Amino acid sequence: MHFRFFAMLAALAAVLFTTSITNGQPRDAGDVVIRADVKVTPVKVEASSQELQRLAAFAFGAHGAFRVDASAPTTLRFAVAGSNTVRLTIETGSPARAVFTQDATGSSLRNALFRAADAAVVRLAGSPGFFSGRLAFVSERTGASEIYTSDLFFGEMLQLTSDRSQSIMPRWSPDGRKILYTGYFQSGFPDIYLVDTATLQRTPFVSVKGTNTGARFSPDGTRVAMVLSGEGNPEVYVSNAQGRGIRRLTRTERNIEATPSWSPDGSRLVVTSDAMATGKPQLYLLGVNGGSLQRIPTNISGYCAEPDWNHANPDLIAFTVATGNQFQIAVYSISKRESRILTRGPADGIEPSWTNDGRHLVYTARTASGQRIMLLDTETGRSTPLSPSNLSTARQANFVLR
Repeated sequence: MHFRFFAMLAALAAVLFTTSITNGQPRDAGDVVIRADVKVTPVKVEASSQELQRLAAFAFGAHGAFRVDASAPTTLRFAVAGSNTVRLTIETGSPARAVFTQDATGSSLRNALFRAADAAVVRLAGSPGFFSGRLAFVSERTGASEIYTSDLFFGEMLQLTSDRSQSIMPRWSPDGRKILYTGYFQSGFPDIYLVDTATLQRTPFVSVKGTNTGARFSPDGTRVAMVLSGEGNPEVYVSNAQGRGIRRLTRTERNIEATPSWSPDGSRLVVTSDAMATGKPQLYLLGVNGGSLQRIPTNISGYCAEPDWNHANPDLIAFTVATGNQFQIAVYSISKRESRILTRGPADGIEPSWTNDGRHLVYTARTASGQRIMLLDTETGRSTPLSPSNLSTARQANFVLR
């Protein structure tokens, strides 16, 4: 069986590798033994409508820090309190008494519900909520790879591109107003495009000789890292937020770099490179002012790729790792200098992207029958399907909290 580490070597300036495609259901992807030492708060969820209750119960059931239980001593009540406004009331004790109330207003009633649920997470778990976040992802529901956005639970889905060509690797700006992606629109070669999510206006971001791919905004939104091959070899470059002032960072000549991800402070990048003598992909650190690549001692596999640096917890980098005849999601601790695999199961786990709370990841579960976006709680090891089963292809998800 043949597997690919970076698809389309010539088109994307990436590294080919073999990967497994197994039979199995995406909903089982990432099943692991749940840790017993993780604090879990039982909550009862009630809402003024069946739909709001269903959404809230699903969200809290997927979190990992909560257990939805009809007999729990703590009740979360969600009620419509105005146009696109939901009121959260937290009750506890017997008889029940309200200990916390907050109104949340959103772009829709659904969005307001998730914002109210985020407020409950902050109140009860002391960690940021992420339910109101949005995803950019790739789907082939129309027969071609196009860019879509949706909320975290695949409501309010919007198709951004209709190019009927390859549109891949979407990445949000930090403020959630723009998306960078790689597309083959018009030229038939990979160029980088920028989409304004409010106006849906698309403009070329970088379109130079060779392949242009892997674009990603810095945490402050002022710079973009990308991989270009215009000077003969796929190398890492950085530009300003308008795609100008492009600077070359790497000069590896015969090696291939891909998938740069920024450190939280914007001073470094973690990239995938085959700079090792073996020619297999590993993770490397690179200063944004240039310098040599420094290999990260993941010490877990001959194939390490698709890194995503955790901006809420700078100690952690998630990545895709080859293990046995599969690929799974792993995380590297910089302080401990050690890696651990987070997902297991019949499906490949690939393309991780951290949520804003630093605890959860969205990733792709890939089987012979399709690709599905999952939510992974890194503390319990539990994976929950996010994309609906009738959407046979959903992949390369990137998260932002707006």
